Amino acid sequence: MSGVRKGLAKVEIALRWDPSPAGTPANDLDILAAVYGAADPHGEPVYLVHFGSRAPDGTITLNRDSQTGQGFGFDEVMTLELTRMSSELVRVVVGVVIQDADAGTGAGEGVKTFADIPGTGLRIREGYTDLAETDFAAVAGATAATVAEFVRDASGSWSLEGAVHGFETGPEEFARTMGAVRS
Repeated sequence: MSGVRKGLAKVEIALRWDPSPAGTPANDLDILAAVYGAADPHGEPVYLVHFGSRAPDGTITLNRDSQTGQGFGFDEVMTLELTRMSSELVRVVVGVVIQDADAGTGAGEGVKTFADIPGTGLRIREGYTDLAETDFAAVAGATAATVAEFVRDASGSWSLEGAVHGFETGPEEFARTMGAVRS
């Protein structure tokens, strides 16, 4: 995933994956977004948006949620209306986490990672223009990954800083640390 594009308004993040084989724990991936304020752009998020929730102001919504990866095309889709966000909000970090990663890939096989989930793919798009794509191969051993960072500059314009960073942590810890400064 690469490239920076400025002046973004409404962005769609779409995630896909294949179902798990019969008799094994379901593959359940989730998109989440952490929104940060100008006072602490790398600290605690002002709010999180994930399955079963939306932004308090309606600017970030999860339009589709899958717990199995069954179906055609993209299984989860999140929409970010960046230009409608309060001027106090300056950074949005989007991530993907494997739910129940500790369920493993079968009896006694350990932690489930992106390498264990076939057919993964993520697309970031504005209108009909693809801004970035990934298949999680770069973070195959991870259980969660940040996939995009949207940053507002001093003029109020939003840009995408697309880079995939893997994490080996569960959903709650990932939500707390996904927006921290990376060394």
